[in-house]
Amino acid sequence: MVLLYDHFKDLDNMIINPAFSNKLAAELLEINAVILRPNTPFKWTSGWNSPIYCDNRLTLRHPELRAKIADEFTTFIRKQYPDVNLIAGTSTAGIPHASWISERLNLPMAYVRSKPKQHGTTNQIEGGVKKGEKAIIVEDLISTGDSALSVAKTLEFVHVEVLGVVSIFSYGFDQALSKFEKNNIPLNYLTDYSTLIQVALEKGSVAQNDLLTLNEWRNNPDIWPKKQV
Repeated sequence: MVLLYDHFKDLDNMIINPAFSNKLAAELLEINAVILRPNTPFKWTSGWNSPIYCDNRLTLRHPELRAKIADEFTTFIRKQYPDVNLIAGTSTAGIPHASWISERLNLPMAYVRSKPKQHGTTNQIEGGVKKGEKAIIVEDLISTGDSALSVAKTLEFVHVEVLGVVSIFSYGFDQALSKFEKNNIPLNYLTDYSTLIQVALEKGSVAQNDLLTLNEWRNNPDIWPKKQV
């Protein structure tokens, strides 16, 4: 079956393991970490209307699933980034996954706050880093990309080299991918929106006639749904 996402096939090389991508999408749907409501949209904090809500924190309740996620990340990082010597999590959802990955790789781990704390040592980077270290940033979700790129800028400010960003899920928005390309930071993820919709369709979680709506949102999330005139 051909979906409405063929023009996003150039994103396929950003998926870490295509076979696992499909399995993970199915499991995220099963545990309600991803909920699809094409006809009764969610409202994001950004103000955007969305037919999908993703909460990867629910993977923390499932030891087998979170172990699979950590294993996939670890295998990829070990192969793709042999020079890495620091795993950095985004605050807060990236922290547990970064911890499990760093344990498997036997590497130091840090996490980066969205802004410096207002007490004590006023740290923004927790766990400590050293000048010249080479880091992989671990994120749970890529939407606009601003969170992960803010972490990258914070690390680069203290002379840590950011080798790349890995994430559990990505919406694949053109705006976000352009930001990563502009900043010359590679992005890879375990599964994405297009894969999820394909799996959801196969499982009957969405109907064939919902595809147009889902694709319209994917193309223009900031103005969806368009008002009728």
